[in-house]
Amino acid sequence: MHDCVKVNGKQVYWHIANHQVPFYVGKNMLLACITKLPELIAYDDAVRLLIVLRSLAILYFAYRRKAPIYLIDFTCYRPPSSHRLPIAMFEENSVLDDLDPESVAFQCKIIAKSGFSEETAITSSLAQIPKVKSLALALDEAETIMCSAISDLFWRNNINPKSIDILITNSCVFCPTPSLSAMVVNKFKMRSNIMSFNLSGMGCSAGIISVSLAKDLLRVHRGSLALIVSSETLNLNWYTGKVHSMLLTNCLFRMGGAAILMSSKVNDKHKAKYELQHIVRTINAQDDQAHRCVYQDVDPENKEGISISKDVVHVAGDTLKKNIASLGPLVLPLREQFLYVISIICCKVLYRRRSSIYTPNFNLAFEHFCIHSGGRSVINAIERSLRLRKQDVEASNMTLYRFGNTSSSSIWYELSYTEAKGRMKRGDRVWQIAIGSGFKCSSAVWKCLQDVTPDNGSAWRDTINMYPVQVTDMKIS
Repeated sequence: MHDCVKVNGKQVYWHIANHQVPFYVGKNMLLACITKLPELIAYDDAVRLLIVLRSLAILYFAYRRKAPIYLIDFTCYRPPSSHRLPIAMFEENSVLDDLDPESVAFQCKIIAKSGFSEETAITSSLAQIPKVKSLALALDEAETIMCSAISDLFWRNNINPKSIDILITNSCVFCPTPSLSAMVVNKFKMRSNIMSFNLSGMGCSAGIISVSLAKDLLRVHRGSLALIVSSETLNLNWYTGKVHSMLLTNCLFRMGGAAILMSSKVNDKHKAKYELQHIVRTINAQDDQAHRCVYQDVDPENKEGISISKDVVHVAGDTLKKNIASLGPLVLPLREQFLYVISIICCKVLYRRRSSIYTPNFNLAFEHFCIHSGGRSVINAIERSLRLRKQDVEASNMTLYRFGNTSSSSIWYELSYTEAKGRMKRGDRVWQIAIGSGFKCSSAVWKCLQDVTPDNGSAWRDTINMYPVQVTDMKIS
């Protein structure tokens, strides 16, 4: 009798020499029924046994590799109006902070070109004069942002905190002991066997790095729920010195955070918003210029801050190109890949002649773009580099305008903006691009599983109809 496989429910029989050798498709593995192997050996030679074991191994790894990863839902923290930092207030505080006139003029110049509205927010301890910085206030800020976003997420999806199997928190420069993940476990009384992780120092790309970690864990631990919390704490990281490259962070970063719920449960597909398609991560830290482009250091007065180099846009562009080189073959149509390769060959052959490398049309691969809102110059540079349309960077520009640079959570505010506009339809593909210190660039590609109805509880509630707006530079007072 020829070898064959018959599937009956989850139990599969391998018929060899008129004998049924059963194995089972389990939750995490394929188990051969070893009780029948002696009979198999008695009827067939060792070669036949090796064929069976090889086939089982192929089925096992194929089964694991196809495990889908779903994004059930996410929420973004919306600071109360009492935390607003209007442009005029920022300029006044710069004067009252006892900075030298040159530093005040520098900050006013940067904030005027920042693309911020009057609605961006910071923690109240930094809005008062004099500013108050302490570990207790930083912990309170982190708890307010993270727990508010998590509570909203749990309430909207009727999730019991004890059902969470994996917890990942990330914050770039705030790393207390106990960790932020331990704080979340304590506040929500999660299980004692929860797999918890806290990422720090990963920069603004930490959000997608956390998704990558969650994906790997969910693939290993099938049928699990993962909670990701992205935030940044400003209190201890507000620079009070006079070095211009360090003063940039005061002008760019604002209060924000997001909570994301992911799952590897097959039954969650019907309620999930998105399915993860690809994750591509690139780090350029081997280059000294890229490594020191965004760097935590102390100034001559021994005041700690994060220095942002003038080369940040150039470095970001180089790292993005490397990331796209890995992502392109996974998502672009063959025609676009062919034209890109041909253009490179032409540039090599026609060296010293006027010839440019073809930029693929990424609108053929994606319907929506979520580019990290690190600043107007960064968004504009990526827009030009990828030859995107104005509507492709609308979510990024409006997120920067309304909330400022919220670090690793900014890409989720942008996705929330697209949903609030009612533009997310079933089958749409989303490209999230995050860049950060290191220097790193991370990409996540999602596929929408259902038409997303605008949610009245999102961070854009009550205001979404006001956008988009025309953003112009403000006059320096």
